[in-house]
Amino acid sequence: MQKNIFVRSLAALSGIAMLATVAACGDNTASTSSSSTSTDASKTAPVTGNYQGAGATSQQAATEAWIAGFEAANDGAKIAYNPTGSGAGVTTFLTGATAWAGSDKALSDDDLAKSKAVCAEGEAFDVPVYISPIAIVFNLKGVSDAGKHINLDAATAAKIFDGKITKWNDPAIADQNKDLTLPDTAITVVHRSDKSGTTQNFVSYFKDAAPDAWTYDLSENWPNEVGQGAKGTSGVISTVKQADGTIGYADFSQVGDLGTAAIKVGDKYNEISAEGGSKVIEDSPLDDSAKGDNRVVVKINHSTTADGAYPIVLVSYDIVCPAYKDAKQGAFAKAWLTYVTSAEGQKAAQDAAGSAPLPSSLTEKVTKSIEAIKTK
Repeated sequence: MQKNIFVRSLAALSGIAMLATVAACGDNTASTSSSSTSTDASKTAPVTGNYQGAGATSQQAATEAWIAGFEAANDGAKIAYNPTGSGAGVTTFLTGATAWAGSDKALSDDDLAKSKAVCAEGEAFDVPVYISPIAIVFNLKGVSDAGKHINLDAATAAKIFDGKITKWNDPAIADQNKDLTLPDTAITVVHRSDKSGTTQNFVSYFKDAAPDAWTYDLSENWPNEVGQGAKGTSGVISTVKQADGTIGYADFSQVGDLGTAAIKVGDKYNEISAEGGSKVIEDSPLDDSAKGDNRVVVKINHSTTADGAYPIVLVSYDIVCPAYKDAKQGAFAKAWLTYVTSAEGQKAAQDAAGSAPLPSSLTEKVTKSIEAIKTK
């Protein structure tokens, strides 16, 4: 799926058209694939003031659409989002400089402890707002420029990103792609140079699905010296585009015309899709190890065998306080999350970024968390 400025603009306009106002949380639908936290114009007063967020680059396209829709319904509000990366966004939030953070990684115990100094009461919490597959993207003459994908199983992909497979025609790749003529071109790995929740989500797939091939501890930082680093999702995409033989990873929304890998699930190779990402989350439990009030954290089932599932996926969270020292920020946070997780907000994100809507299995818990935010 190609994403460009024109598409994002249409998505933003779509978000404006769909949203009549931001309202308090209501009932969830029984849909099996999407959330639909209802909105009601009579229940929430318009939000005014300037509010800032920062964090995950994966959310950028969706957040642009959310901001457009939210500001259209609240003409006295001005919202800004700085896509600094998950780690930097959480750090900034913990200084009290932003109203919320976007993160592709759930809060750590240390983050929770630090948040007590920022929040008026209790600890910060995280709720899922954005679900998207992570693409393995590549640039290979004669393959990606011909609109073809490559098939990879978890172990082979892990060995490529660990520098154990260094040529595109290596038998481990060729045996899974007998319909392709693969060149004797060196593989250049491109990874994030900055602290990134996308990185942690990406390598956690290797850790779960190919533990013998990927022995590194989980981290938001790239764990080896293989290849070259690039800052942010846009940096990875730009670097992969610049040279033949490159391979990297990025949020699906920013793939553009690069080649992508189809990932082996059971006996099949599944191409990347928003629907495939949603199927994995529907087949995933909540993470019981995530301690703290109001938190909704997903434990991704990377070993899913669900039909059509694409197992490399990120769940991106918005992080807020249950009560703010400035009550206006609390009112904003509640209204913002109400819209973002509503059917209107999720549709705007889907149009802008190709993301998957929140499964209904999550919406009841998310709604309860949002309702817990104090506005006075």
